[in-house]
Amino acid sequence: MDAATPARRFGRAAALAIAVALALTSCTSGGGGSADNVAKSEPPRQDSNDINPTVADGMKDGGEVRFPLYQWITQWNPFQVDGRYGDAVDIMRAVEPDLFTTDASGTFRANPDYLAEAKVTSTSPQVITYKLNPKAKWSDGKQLGYLDFKADWEASNGKKDGYNIADSAGYELISAVEQGADPSEVKVTFSAPYADWQNLFRPLIPAAGIASADDFNKAWIEKIPITAGPLKLGVADKTAQTISLVPDPAWWGAKPRLDKITFRVMSQAATTQAFLNNEIDFATAGTATAYGQLKDNKDTVIRTASPWDEVHISFGGGGALADQKVRQALGKALDRDSLIKIANNGVPVQFKSLGNHIFMPNQAGYQDNSGEWAKFDLPAAKKLLDDAGWKEAGSGQPRTKDGQSLELHFVFNDSSPQAQIDLYTAAATMWLQAGVKVDLDKVAKNDFFTKYINVGKFDLASWRNTDSFPLSQSLVNFRLPEGDNVFGNFSKLGTPEIDGLLKKAAGTIDPVEAAKYYNQADAKIWELGHTVELYQRPEVVATRKGLANYGAFGLATTDYTKIGWAK
Repeated sequence: MDAATPARRFGRAAALAIAVALALTSCTSGGGGSADNVAKSEPPRQDSNDINPTVADGMKDGGEVRFPLYQWITQWNPFQVDGRYGDAVDIMRAVEPDLFTTDASGTFRANPDYLAEAKVTSTSPQVITYKLNPKAKWSDGKQLGYLDFKADWEASNGKKDGYNIADSAGYELISAVEQGADPSEVKVTFSAPYADWQNLFRPLIPAAGIASADDFNKAWIEKIPITAGPLKLGVADKTAQTISLVPDPAWWGAKPRLDKITFRVMSQAATTQAFLNNEIDFATAGTATAYGQLKDNKDTVIRTASPWDEVHISFGGGGALADQKVRQALGKALDRDSLIKIANNGVPVQFKSLGNHIFMPNQAGYQDNSGEWAKFDLPAAKKLLDDAGWKEAGSGQPRTKDGQSLELHFVFNDSSPQAQIDLYTAAATMWLQAGVKVDLDKVAKNDFFTKYINVGKFDLASWRNTDSFPLSQSLVNFRLPEGDNVFGNFSKLGTPEIDGLLKKAAGTIDPVEAAKYYNQADAKIWELGHTVELYQRPEVVATRKGLANYGAFGLATTDYTKIGWAK
């Protein structure tokens, strides 16, 4: 997830939608008025990226690159439920062992800095044998070994009390972690097949850092106690809201090109001016305002890619929304095409309507499963609300039931770009036509996830799920909560059937067969009224001219050792 929330016919109903869309387009902040005069290209291919690839001989030695960070990182443990913020996980893969990297097509490759080899050595049961690079050591001097794998598995498999885990997918299927032929070999045995085993232990966390539930939950707050990567934490200044990474002199692999990488916390909207002021070297250009101001700057290169990145509206599971009919009605009352046009105004890449919670439109296996649940149909929405017992109270008034008004709260963070606020306002206007009053509640960006989304304190909210790749990662977003652990399913809505289909898909090695189960699960997620998907969000970014090996990555992993400045 990305805290930049940024990290879903003709006749009377259609006429209303057109009127709403026109009214909101006129107030959309795009730098160019109400008209969208920016030519739209098709989204880049899924297997491509745009990072200015540059070999070592073509690069300068040293220097600094400055990146924006959309919220202060409190929890650094990526296995802990509060440690899943996208930027935190990305940074952790630069300071901890990232056993596998992915290329632009999303294909996994063993990282030779940590692995001499990793492969399936048995299929019944499934056994993975990892041969570790003997040079790989933790910052406390210990070599990487099977005890680290074992600790990560036992902490994340959901069987230990007190461990507030983010996701047990894959780990819950492991039956044993053992030393192999020697201390540099690790054998991981599964009780059932798991297709995406290469995505486990990414990054690997040292056993010494998670020895108890208290360590797991608290030892990584505001600090990274043990590392084993090309970079290490330099300074984390909470007052100045800056974090720096510097080369680790104990690193055994290729030396990082830069002397320092600095992250500064700022709102997404602030990145544009910060880039123009030469305060940062990278900024999002995915809104009309940002793109309009950045595209012609002489020091700017616009780069694009198609990552796993979606924008949706999530429904809470409490109050009136505990009724599935109410959630389904909210989905039918939205004209998604009009909402997408608001978000896409002034941006040079076409935003594609998304009909799937698991696959992106340009991924093999994608199909639109939204069916009737995302089809704009105001009369059908009203009938569902009638059936749920919510009676109409007159034009522009919220429906009532048992003396209560149908009034909901849409939570959003105070750094949301204007285009997103316009989209939320449009959605609220559409819902009011069905008799649902929606108040927009602005909250502090650093509180958005920790005090609202993560704890399920919302009726309606929108954020981005990013990097739910490989596909088994989607389970965390939709699985039924277990006790206080909601995983990544902050709506707390789910069914055993959806869980079963997602788990069956994750255990199916043949990707074509797996896609069938994923799509069956997706159809049930739509019917449940869990989330209204809006669009796949293309990566449209501005990089400073000369920045090498960084930009729009698509499905590829960031290699922090290669980032630098071209000669």
